Amino acid sequence: MPRNILKSSLYDAGFSIIFQILCRIVTFGINAFIIRHVGREVLGIMNVRLLLLESTVLFLSREAVSRAALSATSQQREKCTWSQLINQQWITVIICIFVCLPCCYVWLHCLSSVDIVYLDQYRFACYAVLLSCVIELCAEPPVFVSQVFCFVKLKIGLNTLHIFVRSVIFLTIALTDSTAAIYAFAVAQLASAVTIVLSHYGFYAFYINSLNRYKEDRNASSSCFLKSDLRDWRKYLFENMDDFPLKKLSDFLPGVMKNESKFLNSELQILTLSFLKQAVLKQILTEGEKYVMSMSPVLNFEQQAMYDVVNNLGSLAARFIFRPIEDSSYFYFTQTISRDVALSDQDKTKVQEAGIVLGHLSMTVISIGLLALCFGQSYSHTLLYLYGGADFIAGGLPEILLKWHCLAICFLAINGITEGYMFATNTSQDIDKYNYLLAVFSISFLLLSYLLTTIFGPVGFIFANCINMFCRICYSARFIWLQYKPLGINPLRDFVPSKMFLFTVFGGGFLCNSAMKYGFSITVLV
Repeated sequence: MPRNILKSSLYDAGFSIIFQILCRIVTFGINAFIIRHVGREVLGIMNVRLLLLESTVLFLSREAVSRAALSATSQQREKCTWSQLINQQWITVIICIFVCLPCCYVWLHCLSSVDIVYLDQYRFACYAVLLSCVIELCAEPPVFVSQVFCFVKLKIGLNTLHIFVRSVIFLTIALTDSTAAIYAFAVAQLASAVTIVLSHYGFYAFYINSLNRYKEDRNASSSCFLKSDLRDWRKYLFENMDDFPLKKLSDFLPGVMKNESKFLNSELQILTLSFLKQAVLKQILTEGEKYVMSMSPVLNFEQQAMYDVVNNLGSLAARFIFRPIEDSSYFYFTQTISRDVALSDQDKTKVQEAGIVLGHLSMTVISIGLLALCFGQSYSHTLLYLYGGADFIAGGLPEILLKWHCLAICFLAINGITEGYMFATNTSQDIDKYNYLLAVFSISFLLLSYLLTTIFGPVGFIFANCINMFCRICYSARFIWLQYKPLGINPLRDFVPSKMFLFTVFGGGFLCNSAMKYGFSITVLV
């Protein structure tokens, strides 16, 4: 079958949702095991400090390079050869090595100190994580080719294998010796990185060899058995892969493929630098609170672990509900509204339809957020008790964090839709201007996080996040209002749910909260 980009993208999105659910189940299970059998401080070291190191190195090393290369395959294919694209992927390894050097020093000497009991394990884990990042990026060329040729099932299968290997190795070592949990984490990271490299190159060694043999048999006059689709499975897999650029496994190495032009494409490097600016801002906004936690002594590792667990639980709605809605709506708005043309000069039917869709989508996600806010106040204690046990919720901090996080879900819901609409319909010049504004938001978020956490403790991170998203929502809402104002249309009016819905949700939340408190009081008396 010929490659279908749209169909493959939809498959990729669907499989990604399933894969994320699988990863969340595995992660929650491992975290619950750590909380109950190892300790919250160890969980904080692994899930906040060490995973932040991995996220920082990998994101800064490959995000900009990958996005630029994928853009080149669709927009600049005539200007950028396959050999240059393969060489471009190996730049990630060089960048990773240079990023690892300062990160290693910062994580070992500049961040808040680790308890002496875990210091040796922590140092070993830092080196192991950095080495695993370098090893993993050696698989970027085959990963890139898989993306371009829409090998969706391969991506999901190998990612599942990677998660399985990491989880099995960690649990095997941790169950044998619970005091060596950080060592287990480090060894599992190294093993999973090696698995990623071996599995990708192993697949393409088989695939390229089979493809070459199929082409030889097809061209040979004696291969009459190829006339039957049912008797040769290779015809189904390879018939439309004549444009596959790699002829041997060594073509994945830098400088091996024949190339009459330069080793690297200069335009691609410029595009990479522009994406790098966005990558840094995105990383700060995504992991900002973890950087503040790690670089300042505002929270100890136990509090960091509590915040991380609550943040993961609270982000389930964003990952599994809001994100698919945002991605689909972004695609719809880009196909309906033209960026560089005023709304008054576009098809009025499409413009009115887009305004209605925007209003109803926003009302839908706000309604979901309000449900989480109202009923989260009643059932936060139960959810956390089932997840971490009585010791985890002792003191009440996790429950308080999750209740306030339910408020952040409301801001998160509306910010995703409004900001997505703005990015889908903004001009390229306005997007560049907003990137500078995002830099201001990022710096303000870091400063607010430190200030509010010093005053309120871990809840300060949630307050800072809410303020940051509220400011971005206001900017997006202003853009929407000004864009539709000349037409006499105001999609913002449709954002607010009906009065009956608000009364039902808030009333139901109040009744459930009262019932939970009353039931808890009866239990204590008994």
